[in-house]
Amino acid sequence: MSDNAQSDNPRTRIDTSRPHTARIWNYWLGGKDFYPVDEAAGEQIRTLHPGIADYARADRAFLGRAVEHLTKDVGLRQFLDIGTGLPTVDNTHEVAQRIAPDARGVYVDNDPIVLRHAQALLNSTPEGRTEYLDADLRDADRILEQAARTLDLSRPVALMLLGVVIFVADDEDPYGFVRRLLDALPAGSHLVLSHTITSPAMPDVDEAVAFWNANGTPRLNQRTPEQITRFFDGLELLEPGVVSCTRWRPRPGDPAEPAEVAMFGGVGRKDR
Repeated sequence: MSDNAQSDNPRTRIDTSRPHTARIWNYWLGGKDFYPVDEAAGEQIRTLHPGIADYARADRAFLGRAVEHLTKDVGLRQFLDIGTGLPTVDNTHEVAQRIAPDARGVYVDNDPIVLRHAQALLNSTPEGRTEYLDADLRDADRILEQAARTLDLSRPVALMLLGVVIFVADDEDPYGFVRRLLDALPAGSHLVLSHTITSPAMPDVDEAVAFWNANGTPRLNQRTPEQITRFFDGLELLEPGVVSCTRWRPRPGDPAEPAEVAMFGGVGRKDR
């Protein structure tokens, strides 16, 4: 990418002087939408924690399996994906529309580089619909108001929060943020959430996050598996619960016990 992509508009200017999580994530996934500063930071983090790229791939594979289950087995046709990051392959609506061409997806992010790529790449099937919202993940009311232009919020929706609640600090009430979104959705809706963990068994993860918080943007907030499970309070937590993303319903042919990564995820159903 060239710096010509930048704009004089402060709302859409892309900062290439500091690494950004969406671009580094794209780098780890084998994409091409990043700058040298992102590649350098990504490699430094990989030095501190060699398995970090595996987390990115595990989270992406978890997304695919969860969306496939919700579309094929549960019958959902509406997806609200908040903090989507840069489009790569097998985005939420692509997985859903392969199974149900009439599925609808709304993506939410407030990163200008994500906005530009989403507008160019997030194409829907003729039967379905895909939209992108430029909104902050903390602004639940605005997200819901704008999503209602594409989604029927009186019918079940899959709320996708993959690797995004990590950006909400404890003093910003992350649990309340998730609850406000879920409260606006009807019974039969599902929450799909993944989050980087902190664990005494994985000290290199903490070191990598500390490096990021000293050098990159936005700031990351780690949580324990127990704290992540709290996001599903009041929901029916689907088996196998909140686990390493690699171990959430692995497909036939996957290892019987996939290696654990520090990205945990789960899926919960809202019954009322």
